Amino acid sequence: MSTFSQIKLKSFIFSFILSTTLTLLIFFTLQSFSIKLSVDIILFTFSALGIVTFTLIYLYLKFVIENRIKDIYKSIIPENDSIENKLVSTDMEDLIQQLKTFSKENQIEIKSMQEKENFRRNFIGNLAHELKTPLFTSQSYLLTLIDGAIKDKNVNIKYLKIAEKAVERLIFIVKDLDLITKLESNNMKVELSSFNIISIINNVFEMLEIQASKKNISLVIDSKKKKINVFADQEKIHQVLTNLIENSIKYGKKNGTTEISVENLIDNKLIVRITDNGKGIKKEHFERLFERFYRIDSSGSRSTGGSGLGLAIVKHIIDAHNEKIYVESDFGVGSEFSFSIEKSK
Repeated sequence: MSTFSQIKLKSFIFSFILSTTLTLLIFFTLQSFSIKLSVDIILFTFSALGIVTFTLIYLYLKFVIENRIKDIYKSIIPENDSIENKLVSTDMEDLIQQLKTFSKENQIEIKSMQEKENFRRNFIGNLAHELKTPLFTSQSYLLTLIDGAIKDKNVNIKYLKIAEKAVERLIFIVKDLDLITKLESNNMKVELSSFNIISIINNVFEMLEIQASKKNISLVIDSKKKKINVFADQEKIHQVLTNLIENSIKYGKKNGTTEISVENLIDNKLIVRITDNGKGIKKEHFERLFERFYRIDSSGSRSTGGSGLGLAIVKHIIDAHNEKIYVESDFGVGSEFSFSIEKSK
């Protein structure tokens, strides 16, 4: 039963009791003066008093409650929003409905703020985790050298090189953080031009050849064409391909294959597929794959290296081109990352 219906019921009950009391009071008062009343007059008096008291009580309660609701409404509406702009009707049922809507909207906003806060907390935690290892590594080896190992010719160069690699990893993380910050704040514009994407793929293959050979992974282009022109930011698409192919090698199995294909999607679009027969990804990770520092390895292992920002950067670059990126994977079988790209006219 709605609040409005409850008020009607309570008003009716109260007015019935009050009108009955008043009618009996009048009846006994007149009886005391030896004035006799007919049944019709008594019923008429009772009805009239009932209607009047019901109406007065109902209007009074409605007025009091409506004003109270308005006061509550005004107290929760920001000062820069006038109550006239918020209230569509002064009817109490409408007011209650508007309050419910306002409450629901604010619950959604609060939930969104909580999600942002959780994301911020996770990001800071993950960033600290990523920076901690190279920082502590470089610090420990440098302190060892300061404590006397610098004079030991058997370890001094070795320790300096380890410290240098740790610093390089820090620089790598900071550079990726700087890039993703620019991408997120739209401070980095895409510079569109026509270029041969097959040439870019071959260039990335050459760059990652040594890394792939360590696991005996074959890098293959599934295309008979030597030239397929696209219209995009060449440098950023180069980075997208580098990140995706590098990931494929990292998580690929030994003696496996990483295959790239470029196919027609629709009239003015192509789709670039990077397919491997590696570990694969469980479906539960799909939604968070492109988050900063998110790793599918629940143990938090950093054995595969990288900044943990590769896929997040890929997503931002593809979004900046107004294109789409897709993921398909069967755990234990392999994965395919693909993205759309505009054909060059």
